[in-house]
Amino acid sequence: MLMTIVGIYTLYVLISIYTSVMQIGYINVAKRKEAILLSDTKFVIAGNYAVAKEKLSIVNSFVDYLVFIAWMGFGIAWLENSIFLEDDAMKNIAVVMGFLVIGSVISLPFSYYEKFVLDSAFGFNKSTIGLWIKDTLISFVMTLIFGSLVVWGIYLIISNFDLWWLWSFVFIFIVIILINMLYPAFRATFFDKLTPLEDEELDGEIKTLMDKTGFVSSGVFVSDASKRDARLNAYFGGFGKAKRVVLFDTLIEKLTTKELLAVLGHELGHFAHGDIYKNIALVGVMLFAMFGIFGNLPQSLYLEMGMAESPALMMILLLLFMPVLGFVMMPIMGIVSRHNEYEADKMGSELGGPSGAIELANALKKLVTENKSFPLSHPVYIFFHYTHPPVIERLKALGVDIGDADKSSLEATCQADI
Repeated sequence: MLMTIVGIYTLYVLISIYTSVMQIGYINVAKRKEAILLSDTKFVIAGNYAVAKEKLSIVNSFVDYLVFIAWMGFGIAWLENSIFLEDDAMKNIAVVMGFLVIGSVISLPFSYYEKFVLDSAFGFNKSTIGLWIKDTLISFVMTLIFGSLVVWGIYLIISNFDLWWLWSFVFIFIVIILINMLYPAFRATFFDKLTPLEDEELDGEIKTLMDKTGFVSSGVFVSDASKRDARLNAYFGGFGKAKRVVLFDTLIEKLTTKELLAVLGHELGHFAHGDIYKNIALVGVMLFAMFGIFGNLPQSLYLEMGMAESPALMMILLLLFMPVLGFVMMPIMGIVSRHNEYEADKMGSELGGPSGAIELANALKKLVTENKSFPLSHPVYIFFHYTHPPVIERLKALGVDIGDADKSSLEATCQADI
């Protein structure tokens, strides 16, 4: 059984690296062809950025694989034997949190490199070392506090219920919903400074737009995201009356009022169609499958690992294999998500009036330009990774002529994250 699990994880890593290799080869050829949506110079820069990100992803996947082998071979046993606590609950919590802390430490060099080397080289990073350390420490402390509480909850469930995997799934699913509800307030408290939108005219137009779809929020806020990153973005967060509309200051700076309203119309389309609930339901299916599988592992696995079955061991195995199931589920989630994006585009263009489609198309083009999104991707990469439709396909659906491009390289294109 142990070899089967290692084999499955190995296959996952090989497929993940394969998709990145195919993407790198595809982009290196495509960026030498006629530029699409971007100027010639920006087209090449966007291609170089995409290739650099995939190379980092390959290195990350390789390191993750080595770490996985280490954990399965001796790491979990070493961690359990290194923690001396008489209280069973405290020991199990300490073991799981130790696993998470070690994982966080291993990921730090990649986080630093991506922020201060890769993103800085391509003009995205606006953060300082001090701010990055502060953000990292806050995230670390929050993980220790809330992570320990969640682990304790699962420990109690495993210790008291025969169908622990089912009740653990219910517990984690509730936690995920709470995170979605509290995320905007949490981010505003510890990371971004949110201020009410001062442009009264724009604020009024946004609220008029929200009234058309019955969207009720606690207000429209501007995030000082530019102190960390130059990318454009916006998000709706929370549930019920606690919902917030948050606009990155970079988005307000780069988009016209009509383009901004078109982007928000797209997001309101997601709300009107209940897409957030659909996404949560898909996550629920993935979690249910994961808990179902790992809640019924044969005893032979623990014997092969030379360890006694324990709540901590079960939780660590779940955490180790979560990326695998996520990768398997991604194509299914991607198909649903891409369909939802088309529908949201349609509603966004309708909410914008006669020129709504044009304004949304212009906003998509600006997002591609400002975020240096290379507008071509390998079909295999799209299948496994894309949650948004190719931007060129979105433009076509909006009735926009993208000009005479090399059709051989239009089989797959990039996503614009809105």
